[in-house]
Amino acid sequence: MEETISLKEIFQTLKQRWRLLVAIPFFAMLVSAIISSFVLTPMYERSTQLLVNQAVPEGQLNQQVVRNNLELIDTYSEIIKSPRILNEVIEAEGLDMTYGDLEAAVSVGSQSNSQVVTITVESESPTEATLLTNSIATVFQEQIPDIMSIDNVSILSEAEIGEDPTPVSPKPLLNIAIAFVVGLMAAVGLAFLLEYLDTTIKTEKDIENIIDLPVLGAVSNMDSVDAAAKKTS
Repeated sequence: MEETISLKEIFQTLKQRWRLLVAIPFFAMLVSAIISSFVLTPMYERSTQLLVNQAVPEGQLNQQVVRNNLELIDTYSEIIKSPRILNEVIEAEGLDMTYGDLEAAVSVGSQSNSQVVTITVESESPTEATLLTNSIATVFQEQIPDIMSIDNVSILSEAEIGEDPTPVSPKPLLNIAIAFVVGLMAAVGLAFLLEYLDTTIKTEKDIENIIDLPVLGAVSNMDSVDAAAKKTS
């Protein structure tokens, strides 16, 4: 027999399990706040921009030149994260990290149809992030003439530490909000699961649903009967 559930029954289920709906999201938010504040390490990002300005003969700036520039930028993005550039940065700065460590901290990107390349470094220290970002840009600018036989890269803007560095992660408020939503969804799911597993009979409607017949009578609570008997005596 197909079972259906009305909005009223959904509301009643949630009303009966309201403690779960409060406790689980609150616990999830508390755990998220503790982890965000005391467990996760704050991470900082700093970025610098490079301008790739490919020299072309006058009057030949057409779609093919634009496509060549875009392909050149894609190539430059790969070169920036190559061992040749990053290993030299590690050696120049005397870093205690491997190429893989630095490569994982570096991201390179560019806007569509733009000749500007952005280098971003993520680190536990804003000072280190700034130092590495500018060092990568400098090493890349110095190396690109030898690698590509063309000197067409200039540093558009250098990374700066800033007066009051703010970590990019973790984001406590965002994490707490996500924990609230996840906790609430888990609480609702658990409430309906407990209701589904609860096979006890509580009301006349439960009996009607089981035997598929109307209820003709009901037995009052014994406490009510005793109270009425005492009142009439």
